[in-house]
Amino acid sequence: MATAHLDSGVTEHERRLNADQVGRRAPVRGRLIGLIRGFFRPYARQLGVIAILQVLEAAGNLYLPILTADIINNGVLKGDVGHIGRTGGIMLTIAVLLCVASLISVYLSSWVAMAVGADIRTAIYDRVQTFSVVELNRFGVASLTTRSVNDVQQVQLFFQVALSLLPSAIVTTLGAVILAVGQGPGLSPLLAITLAAVLAVTGWVVVRLLPMFHSVQVKTDRLNQVLREQIAGVRVARAFLRTGWEENRFGRANADITDTALRAGRVFALLIPLVMAITNLSSAGVFWFGAELFQSGSMSIGNLTAFLLYIMQIMLYVVVGVTVLILLPRAMASAERIQQVNNSVAAIADPPKPVVPEAVTGAVEFRHVTFGYAGSERPVLNDLTFAFRPGQTTAILGGTGSGKTTLLNLIPRFLDATAGAVLVNGIEVPAQSLDRLRAGIGLVPQTAFLFAGTVAGNLRFGRPEATEEELWRALDIAQARDFVMALPGRLDARIERGGANLSGGQRQRLSIARALVRRPSLYLFDDCFSALDTATDARLRAALLTETGDATVVIATQRAGTVMNADQIIVLDAGSIAGIGTHSQLMAGCRTYQEIMESQLGWGSGS
Repeated sequence: MATAHLDSGVTEHERRLNADQVGRRAPVRGRLIGLIRGFFRPYARQLGVIAILQVLEAAGNLYLPILTADIINNGVLKGDVGHIGRTGGIMLTIAVLLCVASLISVYLSSWVAMAVGADIRTAIYDRVQTFSVVELNRFGVASLTTRSVNDVQQVQLFFQVALSLLPSAIVTTLGAVILAVGQGPGLSPLLAITLAAVLAVTGWVVVRLLPMFHSVQVKTDRLNQVLREQIAGVRVARAFLRTGWEENRFGRANADITDTALRAGRVFALLIPLVMAITNLSSAGVFWFGAELFQSGSMSIGNLTAFLLYIMQIMLYVVVGVTVLILLPRAMASAERIQQVNNSVAAIADPPKPVVPEAVTGAVEFRHVTFGYAGSERPVLNDLTFAFRPGQTTAILGGTGSGKTTLLNLIPRFLDATAGAVLVNGIEVPAQSLDRLRAGIGLVPQTAFLFAGTVAGNLRFGRPEATEEELWRALDIAQARDFVMALPGRLDARIERGGANLSGGQRQRLSIARALVRRPSLYLFDDCFSALDTATDARLRAALLTETGDATVVIATQRAGTVMNADQIIVLDAGSIAGIGTHSQLMAGCRTYQEIMESQLGWGSGS
């Protein structure tokens, strides 16, 4: 079964996601309306101007056939050249005014749509900035990026087209129907038949297209996911000689969406020819039956011409309205995805009344702390009790999956403990303001991440006012001066996104220097010495002792050689404490620690 999923290019997660999207189609309209209410309110004045301009535009378009009928009836047929000139001048003036009104309306519609799109992107960005690890894991970075860009563009395009065309199309169509009946009551049955035929054709096309476009949206997400996987894993695919298989997988996903899009295109391509055929047949019918009415004196040639022009307008604006409706399915699906982000409540947020610590010392205390992810069978951390003191270095030693990173994430409140209490500066972390709590913490994550920019820009990330002298001092301590000096531009050297133009060890040292520039009271080093050679590691840790003498220092690591000189060593084993003490104490009484030392350094219990 798993092989079938791989061969089809669709994972079980995607199948569940697609089924979930189909099951939620009904309330999507509500989400689109909610999006409109929330983001269009600041632009009510511009929307009012657009509505007035489009109503005037529709009124002008509806008045022109009346003037045409007047020219024919009272000018051409009577040979009144003056009347023709005067009425023609009025028509020309109206046409110019309609052109100006249309230009202003389209400009304002585009401006409002672009502004709303910018506001939606800003709202998504602001909301994501409040997300904890829980929300980020639930949505995924790739999905949040797609929602911020592609989904916003779909909604923005729909709003732009709808604001530019839909009000005028609705008013003109309704007005044209009413005025056409007034111009030729005897041709009203023909108008009713024509409208019924057009509505039947457009209804058939829309009913066929809605599920197709929804399928295109789902398959677009699937194609993006396959493409992201292949770009991120290109080296793995090449190393395992799976490039051809990945190409086939992409080709199947690409062909799938192409086939659906072509089928939708073929259905949509029928709309214009069918409407034009109905229009031509109705025109022939107007001339046929209108001629009889004209001969009987029931209808003038001017009124017949005006009636024909109104039918043309009805056909044209029905097609315009359908064109707008074609964009609706994608906009609805995108609005749902946007609202899912905007309506998400962050699991970790500031308390209503934050408590301010009396002093920022960097002291940390864990009191019977347990943490487990929702739905997991067993907790990641289990009943942890210990303290990190200012002026001391605490090392957290454990293998992969022992819970070291999770433990550190509880301190700046990236995660909340399931049970027990985590205290920083004597106050439980949920009672403190997130900004105030994190302002006193210098975190060096397990995966060193650098932002696109310069060396200096990355080092000043936590303290923009830092001087160049302070930057160089931090680089000295982090053992990074030599390679920064060798870079073109030195502190102004360009850093690519993620530090792609640097080695792993260089990225780690710059991340450490960034934390040192901040000068916090609490340092959290999350296995950030793994890419350093033994000599550089030793020099860096020796320099850190001098620089961080009064601060609380916590180092999470798998390397036994990193922890031996720590004031306190906490040994984690499967999320539980296997031992706490100094190196000598643990060597004497902690079997897990002894095994780690023996496996990595070849030391026995007597060493």
